[in-house]
Amino acid sequence: MAIIKKFRITTFKKERPKIQIKNISFSFNKRQILEDISFMIREGEICGLLGPNGVGKSTIFNLITGLLKPDYGDIEINQKKVTNIPIYKRALDFGVAIVPQTGGVFANLSCSQNLKAISEIVIDDKNQRNFKIENMISKFQLEPVKDIKAKFLSGGQRKRLSIAMSLLSDPKIILMDEPFQGLDIMSTRELQETIVKLQTEENTRSCIISDHAARDLLAISDRAIVLANKKIAAIGKPSEILQNEDAKSAYFGDSFKIN
Repeated sequence: MAIIKKFRITTFKKERPKIQIKNISFSFNKRQILEDISFMIREGEICGLLGPNGVGKSTIFNLITGLLKPDYGDIEINQKKVTNIPIYKRALDFGVAIVPQTGGVFANLSCSQNLKAISEIVIDDKNQRNFKIENMISKFQLEPVKDIKAKFLSGGQRKRLSIAMSLLSDPKIILMDEPFQGLDIMSTRELQETIVKLQTEENTRSCIISDHAARDLLAISDRAIVLANKKIAAIGKPSEILQNEDAKSAYFGDSFKIN
């Protein structure tokens, strides 16, 4: 675990909040999904979001992006209320980007074409677009497959391409929904290192990652949140989470260990 992430941000610049979820409640078809939850994501940290299926992890992502609106409560980014601000303005004005669990790429376009398609939306200057595309291809080690259609890429290559596409707009908040799903051991390791490298390159960028691969996620998280029964069961550093009785009862069980 220490080899992948040699440091953990537990306080950063007097704990500057990047995202604040304040007393959020949300229901769907009369079913309560989230009930009065509150938490804060610090500037520059990687936060892992854990919990059983259907507990509301993807709902939280959709609330942050603006795809959903809470029944009660508020969402703040950079200490400004964004609860009523639409998706596109959260992306453009507040730098919110999401790497979805599935998809996220155009299957019949090559790596280069995928990056070009997004760059034409988020980057005005043509020379800057070309520079950013080449930079992303190099950074995410996509050179050997840059002319290959996305549908023919491996799982790890598609994940790297999807993250590269999300970074073209220089986001300050990245949400990743189950990025380790379906990856082999080597691809998982490479993706972990990629995510940590993103943090070291831009130490004001915040990242929230939801995944059932708890060991892989905790290995790179500064803090983690465990959701259960519509509420937050536990929040803290990975070492604290693993010792938390509520987290064990809700998600990990008594036998779960990192190593």
